[in-house]
Amino acid sequence: MTSGFILIIAFLIIATLIAWYLYHIYFNAQSFLNVHYTRLETTLTRMLRLEHAPQSAIDYFKSLLLTNGLASILCYVLLRIQHVLWLNPNHVQNMSPDLAFHTVISFVTNTNLQHYAGETSLSYFSQMAVITFLMFLSAGSGFCIALAFIRRMTGNRDVIGNYYSDLIKWIVLVLLPLSCLVNLLLMHEGVIQTLQKNMQFTTIDHRIQSIPLGPVASLESIKHLGTNGGGFFSANGAMPFENPTILTNMVEMISMMVMPGAVFILFGIVLYKKKLPSRKQIFYFVGLLLAIFLMCFLINLGAEHMGNPHFSGDNMEGKETRFGLTQSALFTTVTTSFTTGAVNNMHDAQTALGGMVPLVLMMINAIFGGEGVGFLNFMTYVLLTLFIAGLMIGRSPQLFGKRLENKEMTCISVILMIHPLIILSFTSLALIFPNGLSAMTNPGAHGLSQILYEYTSASANNGSGFEGLQDHTAFWNITTGLAMFLGRYPVMILQLFIASMLARKPIQNTTNEMAIDTPIFTVLLVVMLITISALTFLPALVLGPIGEFLTS
Repeated sequence: MTSGFILIIAFLIIATLIAWYLYHIYFNAQSFLNVHYTRLETTLTRMLRLEHAPQSAIDYFKSLLLTNGLASILCYVLLRIQHVLWLNPNHVQNMSPDLAFHTVISFVTNTNLQHYAGETSLSYFSQMAVITFLMFLSAGSGFCIALAFIRRMTGNRDVIGNYYSDLIKWIVLVLLPLSCLVNLLLMHEGVIQTLQKNMQFTTIDHRIQSIPLGPVASLESIKHLGTNGGGFFSANGAMPFENPTILTNMVEMISMMVMPGAVFILFGIVLYKKKLPSRKQIFYFVGLLLAIFLMCFLINLGAEHMGNPHFSGDNMEGKETRFGLTQSALFTTVTTSFTTGAVNNMHDAQTALGGMVPLVLMMINAIFGGEGVGFLNFMTYVLLTLFIAGLMIGRSPQLFGKRLENKEMTCISVILMIHPLIILSFTSLALIFPNGLSAMTNPGAHGLSQILYEYTSASANNGSGFEGLQDHTAFWNITTGLAMFLGRYPVMILQLFIASMLARKPIQNTTNEMAIDTPIFTVLLVVMLITISALTFLPALVLGPIGEFLTS
C-alpha cells in the first residue's frame, strides 16, 4: 500500500510539471522555449523538406498516416534483411515475412505485442533502428492527435498547427531529454548498455550457457516514457538486465504514468488559461481515474494474496521474489491502466480474479490509457455521458458552448463499438479455426482467457499477454496485426473528426450549459463506464476468468 501511495504522489507531481512544460512549448508562443526553438525547428523542416504551414484535420491526419506508413515500410525491409546489416555480432537471422509484418504493425501502433524473443530474433541494429525508432514515432503520433483534439475542442477553427512541427517538437524537446535522464538512472542501477556480443560460459555440467547482452537501457527509457512496453528480452521487466531493483521498478512505473497523466492535466491548464466553462473538471477526472486505478490495484493484490484455493499461501507463481506481490500487482495495474504492456510478472500465472483485473482495464481502455489516445478514449465517454445527461434533464447537450448533435453522437457510437467488435470477432475466429485453438496451452476457461486477453491487448494497443499462449504462428501474427491496426487508426480518425465538427460550430449561450465539473456528473460518468463495459464484455468474462474462478 505504501508503494502505491508513493507512486501516486510522485506521478501527480511529475505529471503536473510536465504538463506546464507542454503548455509553454505548445500553447504559449511567447515562452522562452518557443522563441529559441523556432530557429532549430525551421532548420529541421527545411532539411527534411517538410511543410510548415498550419493544417486542417484531414491534412493533419494524412501527414500522420504518411509518416507512419513510410516508417513501417522501411522498418519491415530492415527486419527482413537484418542478417547482412551492421551491429549483428550474434549473427541473428532475418525475420520471416509474417513475423516482420506483425512486429512492424505492433510497434508503429504503440502496441508492442511481441511474438518474438528479442535476444534471439533481433540484431542490435534492429533493436535501435527499428524498435527504438518506432517507439519514439508511435508515442509522438498518439500525443499529436491528442494535441490536435485539445486545440479543436478549445478553439473555433479547423486549422490546428502542423503535424510535422508538433511531432519534431515532441521528440526533440520532450521525449529525448526525458529518455536520456531515465536512461542514466537505469544504467546507474544496473540496467546494461553495451554493443558487445553475448557472453558464453561453460557450466559445471559442461554445457554452454549464453548470457544475452545489448543496448538495453536506451530502449527501456523510451519503452516506458512512450507507453510502448516491448522488452529488449522476452522476459521483459522480469529480466534482471532490464529491471534489476525495486528502484528501477518504481522508476519504470512512474515513467509509464507521467505522459498520459500530463495530457489530462495539460487539458485542464488550457481550459483555465482560456477561461472556458468547467475549468475545474480536470480535478474530478484525474481523481476519478486514480480512484479506479487504486481500486483495481487492491483487487489484484487481494486476489494474489488469496492464492490458489487448492494451495495455502500467496500466489508467487510467475513472480520475481525481488519484487514480491505488492510490486508485481502494482506493476500489473500500471501497465494495463496506462496501456504500456511491459510486465514484471507473468499475467498468465495470476489467479482467475487477479488476471481479470488487467483484462478489464484493457477492455475499458480509458483509465488514463496510452500516450494521448487514452485521453481521447476517456473524452469519448465524457461526451456520451454529457449527451445522455442533457437528454435526461431536458437541456441541449453542449460542451464549451458547442452543441452535441446527431453527427457527433453517430461517431461516438461507432467508436464505442469498434473496440469490442475487434475483440469478440477475432476471439470467435480463433475458437473456430484449428490454428487458433491449437495455441491454447490450458483447457477450459483459462484457455479462453488466454485468447481473449491476446486480442484485447492487441485492440487496446497494450501489448501485454497471457504468455502461455503459443502465438508465434502465421495465424496469430496476421490476425493480431489486423486487430492492432484496426484498434488504432479508425478510432483516431473519428475522434479527430468529432473535435473538428465541434470546432466549426458557433458558440451557443453557455448560461444554461450543464456543468461537468461536479460530483454528480462524475458519478454519472462512472455509471456509464461500468454499464457500457459490462453490457459489452460481461458474457465473455463469465466464460473466461469468472468461470475459472467459480469452477476452481
